[in-house]
Amino acid sequence: MADVEAAKALSGLLNGVAQKEFYNNGDVTEALLKVELYPQLSEEDFTALHEKMRSLLKSIATADMDSAQLEAFLTAQTKKQVGGVTAEQAAALSRFWKSQRVRVRESLLAQSRWEPGLRGLSWRVDLQTAASRGGAAHSGPVALMELELGRAGQDSEFVCLEFDEAKVNQALKKMADIQESIDRIVHRT
Repeated sequence: MADVEAAKALSGLLNGVAQKEFYNNGDVTEALLKVELYPQLSEEDFTALHEKMRSLLKSIATADMDSAQLEAFLTAQTKKQVGGVTAEQAAALSRFWKSQRVRVRESLLAQSRWEPGLRGLSWRVDLQTAASRGGAAHSGPVALMELELGRAGQDSEFVCLEFDEAKVNQALKKMADIQESIDRIVHRT
C-alpha cells in the first residue's frame, strides 16, 4: 500500500512540475506541492526531490525523447551512483512522459512562437478610375490585401494594404528572395 501511495505522490509531483514549467500555471507552487504530496518530508529533502524531477523532466522535454531514448536515459539515471533515480522514480517518469509527451511538446512549441502570428490572408484586385483617385492622371489595377494577425487566445486584428503594380512586383521579388533563402537552408541540411 505504501508503494502505491508513493507512486501517486510522485505522479502528482511530476504533474505539478509540468503544470508550472510547461503549462505556465502560476497557481502551482513548490510549497503547495510539498504540503499536498509530501508533508512528511523535510524542506531540504523535498527541495532536492523537486529539483531532481524538474531537471529530469526539462531534459526529457527539451530533447523530445522517444520511447527508446527515454529508456536509455532513465537506465543511465538509475545506474548513477550519486544523484540518480530509483527504479520506481524511473517508472513514474516513463509513465508520465508516455502520457504527456504530445501535450508538453505542443505547449513548448506554442511558447516558442513569435506573436502575433499571421492567421489569414485575403486579397483582391480592383480597377480604379481617375475620378476615384482624386483626379490623378494614372488609373490602373490595385491589389488590396487583408492580413489577419493575432495572438493565441485573443481576437484577431486586421491590417489592410494597397499595392499598385510596382509595389506588387517589389513584394513578389522579396518573397522570391525569402523562398530562395529557405531552399538554400533546407537543401544544405
